[in-house]
Amino acid sequence: MRILSVMDWSWSEMLWVALISICLVFFVLVLLVFIMKLFGYVFTRRQAVVATDKPVVQGQIHEEEIAAIATALKLYRSALHDRESEVLTILSIKRAYSPWNSKIHGLTQLPDRK
Repeated sequence: MRILSVMDWSWSEMLWVALISICLVFFVLVLLVFIMKLFGYVFTRRQAVVATDKPVVQGQIHEEEIAAIATALKLYRSALHDRESEVLTILSIKRAYSPWNSKIHGLTQLPDRK
């Protein structure tokens, strides 16, 4: 504040400084928006070129999907409180009915009303 008291600025000079600073801030913001759009254009174009390198085969999972699933499982398992093994085994069931997967056993019988 001592600098402002030493310098004898009039209102017109202070308004010009404020106007120039506000215009400079908006100019930099607009410039940043255009730079971000340019980066987005460059990276989407590069990603489109990389995506066309490998042919798409039906029934196969892509490497990115495998990495996403593995990362999700790792984050889920690390959030658990107990320290357990992080091995996931998926088994297919041959028979359709099993008492373990029957939902009727989990329902509570309603009492008889008189």
